[in-house]
Amino acid sequence: MRYPPAAVINLDHNATTPLHPEVRAAMVDLLGRTDLGNPSSTHGLGRACREVVEAARRSVAAALEAPALGVTFVSGGTEADNLALIGGARALERAGKPCGVATTRIEHPAVVAAAEALAAGGVPVAWIPTGENGAVDPAAVADLLRAQPELGLVSVAAANHELGNVQPIAEIVAAVREVREGVLVHTDAVQAFGKMPVSLEAWGVDMLSVSAHKIYGPTGIGALVHATHLQLFPRAYGGAQERGRRVGTENWMAAHGFGTAAALVADGIAQTDAHRALRERLQEAVERLGGRIHGAPALANTLNFGFEGAPGELMVMNLDLEGIAVSTGAACSAGSLEPSKVLLGLGLPPERAGEAVRVSMGRFTTEADVERLLDVLPTLLARVRKAAGRAAS
Repeated sequence: MRYPPAAVINLDHNATTPLHPEVRAAMVDLLGRTDLGNPSSTHGLGRACREVVEAARRSVAAALEAPALGVTFVSGGTEADNLALIGGARALERAGKPCGVATTRIEHPAVVAAAEALAAGGVPVAWIPTGENGAVDPAAVADLLRAQPELGLVSVAAANHELGNVQPIAEIVAAVREVREGVLVHTDAVQAFGKMPVSLEAWGVDMLSVSAHKIYGPTGIGALVHATHLQLFPRAYGGAQERGRRVGTENWMAAHGFGTAAALVADGIAQTDAHRALRERLQEAVERLGGRIHGAPALANTLNFGFEGAPGELMVMNLDLEGIAVSTGAACSAGSLEPSKVLLGLGLPPERAGEAVRVSMGRFTTEADVERLLDVLPTLLARVRKAAGRAAS
């Protein structure tokens, strides 16, 4: 066994993606410019920097079929989700409208924690039921809204970050609108963007969250994309940037990288069939070894599975020693000793949820990368089970 590995096979792209060479080049070129100032300044240096930000905004908007004025730059997907739920609910409350939030237990921690924070502050929160495979039924969302008129905001992820499930967002929006106009619909599209078509217009949502580092852009920037008229209660104060929705000097360098990456998402989506074939090959191998598949993976790049008697953390560590990077779930929850809340939300017992391994492929994943995983998996699984058995005895 070699350690450290000479080269790492990255099969954890849902955690983050490497910076695309074209994005890196664009950001380095921008670093070389000396004619840029504060994008809020009205002189020439400020105007030049403002155009960098606005060009990025237009690029992100075009990739998401949204109006440019509806793109609010934030620090990433977590802040976008928080702004959508907390900013949206507090704005509804201030307007005297129903402000309760309906979401699922299998959302990203940024959504679940935001909903729990609202509940602690007295805002009604209801949990949308999911099927045993993590599916959201639009009719169930409608039933919840009819039963609880205090609800005014619905949030369901377009693609689940751990399971690879894809939810019927347009159908959920239609079900919500049929029950009551004025209910805001948000979708966390962080994992969907770049892997499948994402459209504010076609889906009909009021808000969607995206993040640059999931589409081969830089870390530290994302966006809440929304209807232009939408009023949101700000999460910070002290400026007028981003039309008051997200104040503070814009991260113009990261915005430029985000805009460049957004212009390249179509190339990634074009690889969907190749990724799906690799995922299906891996799934067949896992099932032959007696493993369980968690959820109903529809994202072409994602597979979440587990083997009885093989703790997920031990699997991840042993694969790391083989030079293969995978995860047990959301990177935001890394280091937690608790099993995945997504899998617990599906009804899995803690010991089974603790055996989860997530593989997520990316734009530069090759067939050889997956073959390497398939080669080491049987022996590694036996080793992990043996080690886990010794630890339990």
